Amino acid sequence: MEIIVKNTKSRYLEIYSLLDLDNMNETFKKFSSINGSLEAKIFAVNESISSHQLSKLKNYFYKNNINSIHIYSNNRDTILSGKSLKIDSTFIKEKEIKKKLLSFNSKNKDDILHKGTVRSGGRISSNGNLCIIGDVNPGAIVFAKKNIYVWGKLLGIAFAGNSGNKNASISSLYLNPLQLRIADVIAIGPKEKPKICYPEIAVIDKKTIIIKPYIIETKN
Repeated sequence: MEIIVKNTKSRYLEIYSLLDLDNMNETFKKFSSINGSLEAKIFAVNESISSHQLSKLKNYFYKNNINSIHIYSNNRDTILSGKSLKIDSTFIKEKEIKKKLLSFNSKNKDDILHKGTVRSGGRISSNGNLCIIGDVNPGAIVFAKKNIYVWGKLLGIAFAGNSGNKNASISSLYLNPLQLRIADVIAIGPKEKPKICYPEIAVIDKKTIIIKPYIIETKN
């Protein structure tokens, strides 16, 4: 399920891929502080979403300043669930859903700053750099076409340079991921927890992902 959150009166736009509907409160909490009402577009390809799940999602949205919801799906059960909750729901073919998603992705060019924990099942993606002030828990996945910066613990899965950029990097104050990926190179996280906690950065070196201390150079 892909969810587009946008403000029609500004360029504000974020795209989420969600696996778990039980841990979304933190994901959408940050929208409560944004001026102006937001709208969410839900794209469900070949997914059957129950009225119970949509009701929970709707409540999360309304609590966090997202007052307009529209569902696009090629699954009739999902459409019926949406209509039973008086959510605008449109049945369209899979090809048309993917075309709409592609058009939204092309507009999402800015870097993304996410404040708060990315919980298990949560996904955040960026068409530029992705900066997270908070932890990325096990079971969470974060993507970026450029670099990923986690001002907290990176315990989940991080995929930088997902457009093929081998110069991308992944950095964190506490780097203990389940998996790292940069472009087409993948590395599995260590089995043991780091004994020393300091900022580290992951980069590609000779077709392998290496992790080294993140040293910020200053000019005198």
